[in-house]
Amino acid sequence: MRAAAEAWLAEDPDPETRAELAAVLETADEAGLADRFGSRLQFGTAGLRGELGAGPNRMNRVLVRRAAAGVAAWVRASGRAEGGVAVGFDARRKSRDFAEDTAAVLAGAGLPVHLLAGPLPTPVLAFAVRHLGAAAGVMVTASHNPARDNGYKVYDHTGAQIILPDDATISAAIDAVGPLSVVTLAAADHPGIHRLGDEVVEGYLAAVASMLPGPPGELSIVYTPLHGVGGGLVSELLVRAGFAPPHLVVEQYSSDPDFPTVAFPSPEEPGALDLALAEAGRVGADAVMANDPDADRLAVALPDPATQGGWRRLSGDEVGVLLADAVFSHPPAGSGGGESADLDPVVATTIVSSQLLSKMAAVAGVAYQETLTGFKWVARAAGPGRRLLFGYEEALGYCVGDLVADKDGMSALLAFALRIVALRREGHTVLDRLDELARTHGSHATTQRSFRLEGADGSARIAGAMTELRAAPPAELAGRAVRTVDDLADPTVAERLGLPTADVVVLRLDAARVVVRPSGTEPKLKTYVEVVRPVGPGADGLVAARDGAAAEAAVLGDAVAAVLALG
Repeated sequence: MRAAAEAWLAEDPDPETRAELAAVLETADEAGLADRFGSRLQFGTAGLRGELGAGPNRMNRVLVRRAAAGVAAWVRASGRAEGGVAVGFDARRKSRDFAEDTAAVLAGAGLPVHLLAGPLPTPVLAFAVRHLGAAAGVMVTASHNPARDNGYKVYDHTGAQIILPDDATISAAIDAVGPLSVVTLAAADHPGIHRLGDEVVEGYLAAVASMLPGPPGELSIVYTPLHGVGGGLVSELLVRAGFAPPHLVVEQYSSDPDFPTVAFPSPEEPGALDLALAEAGRVGADAVMANDPDADRLAVALPDPATQGGWRRLSGDEVGVLLADAVFSHPPAGSGGGESADLDPVVATTIVSSQLLSKMAAVAGVAYQETLTGFKWVARAAGPGRRLLFGYEEALGYCVGDLVADKDGMSALLAFALRIVALRREGHTVLDRLDELARTHGSHATTQRSFRLEGADGSARIAGAMTELRAAPPAELAGRAVRTVDDLADPTVAERLGLPTADVVVLRLDAARVVVRPSGTEPKLKTYVEVVRPVGPGADGLVAARDGAAAEAAVLGDAVAAVLALG
């Protein structure tokens, strides 16, 4: 292992990681060596993502140059190389360095590079791939991961994140890269590196405005980008749409890779919206909206006197069905190609999201598709001859229309703002509309729990828990019989459900469902519970159904945690 570290040190171009690794070697820190060199980050779901540092089990410039060489080989073999590669980056540590290294490797391989101007949100890169007619895209971001992480997402020519076999092809190409000394690097001023100005951002803003027209109204929004890169674009988008500028959470507005005001830079995490909610109370806002640091996710909270603290934070599923309700009422203009508006629409969500969308789609007469978790699957749900009208996943990811073939927290924010004012003109609130949907389709309560298990032991515990669940699935949970068990690792089961194989187990009970899966981007085991209850007459019936479903979902969540021995 020491020899591998010394070889790594010899080709590392980054003085910071060189110093880090030299210190580990000098102090004979065997645990530190094992942590960095005992395994490596695998290229797969969402490309690469991990902690910054030296060695193959960290995100660093050596790994990024190798990844870029693998991407270059894949693009050159695709038959689309003349379109080049769009490269974007956010404001995390090393993001600009990783993007510049990527551009240098790609241009050195003879590929045109479209390097976006400055730190920008992930949806802008996804938009840029199709907007520029690129063969592929690379986005340097760790999205909502902790501050110590960074990542590397790869998109194909459709502007969607890659899936099999492309991810396997790129992974094999990365493995085939020899010493970094054989990887040609173009100079920063190489004519093949096209350093873009504001044209892509302007194209994105104009396209969103065209896709989501509609009379705005008086709306007081408190907005936070959680120290990320979405703030300026969101403010501009709202103003261009005719809304007043949002009230900003000043402490969280500027990009800061340390994310100093939050434990984890995700709007899902407890406490992440505390500053925004406090500001909303001071200004009497109509809504709180938040993006994660790369602005591809959206969180919403609304005033609700019945909720402790006076604000109700909507779940990812609640935001999802409300946005779906909006697009059923006022479909966004087709934007993924000249003829997309004439194609049959499809809505899609994932196997861990609420099943309410399927019922709403049936009433609206719109095709419905269920996918594996991850927007690389949601974005492809429409298939040939159809267009994605709307897609979402419960982890706050939404795709309104087909402008961006990925989740986009900025256009979703505008769509939600338009829905608030549209319902207000009809004399209703967003919460009223949620109640109407519950009366029509039943109260759907969803809950998700994540168990973070870091390190090699954590990975083993996650794998062990999945193995035990498959070997001995529970016959009952919280006194309720488990009717069926679907193991998506079984090709027969996956084929029956119309899905690819995956490390996922689904337990189905009467009017309830439990899904268990490891995270593809973090060291977590995740469980998802949904309970459905019919709503009885009157306000009391609604409250009873909602509270009863939520309580039952919590009990089932406890039960499955106990089964996994992770409670």
